Amino acid sequence: MRIARFTTGEEPRYAIVDGDEGKEELVVLTGDPMYTPGTITDERIPLTDNVRLLAPVIPRSKVVCLGKNYAEHAAEIKARGPASEVPIIFLKPNTAVIGPDDPIVMPSYSEDVQVEAELAIVIGRVCRNVSPENAEDYIYGFTCANDVTARDLQRMEDQWFRAKAFDTSLPLGPWIETELAHDDVAIQARINGNVTVSGNSQDMILDVPNAIAMISEITTLLPGDVIITGTPAGVTRMQHGDVVEVEIEDIGTLRNPVIRRD
Repeated sequence: MRIARFTTGEEPRYAIVDGDEGKEELVVLTGDPMYTPGTITDERIPLTDNVRLLAPVIPRSKVVCLGKNYAEHAAEIKARGPASEVPIIFLKPNTAVIGPDDPIVMPSYSEDVQVEAELAIVIGRVCRNVSPENAEDYIYGFTCANDVTARDLQRMEDQWFRAKAFDTSLPLGPWIETELAHDDVAIQARINGNVTVSGNSQDMILDVPNAIAMISEITTLLPGDVIITGTPAGVTRMQHGDVVEVEIEDIGTLRNPVIRRD
């Protein structure tokens, strides 16, 4: 089931996304289905230009990120050595989150801003010290993420905060898919229609259940928290005026324009 957060010019609402690609309708729900039982209403809205999809979740607490969780990507970025069995873990603030079609604003202090296409896990229940075998019980669903990165800063600094945490550095969307065979989905990024990142979630060093288990040993995960699981190889520099897409099999496509302000 696909759950979207949207607006038609008023307060954000939630809906089930129904229909095939290009013919989707929003079946409007009452409340926020992540926190309260969502009731289906009689209202159906075609997914047209009059509807603006928003980031499907704004993390109430944190976004936990896995760095260098694909061996080929770790080799290509040449930052802090090769990949290991334990990925680098870092945080992004919820102020980094934007939704579909919102502009990615490149920071003035970076000359090399790159796209990273990632599978994002949305947590549905309070999660602390869970086992890999039980981790699936704590997942609300999955969405597409773009871990936009100031690569020049990442290579220069031991801490990745300036490189990873700036406003607009985490597009999420277009919706949450609550049922996904996450261990084998294609992950792709495109810039102006040209494929850059291309890989599959089966190549993760730390898979979804083990990622949740490891992170839950460190910090309590709350409903609405997001884990982004790393990017396959192929990360590419973005330019002002580009349109970047992240597509994950059986979820959909997240699209954002790129701008640089003077």
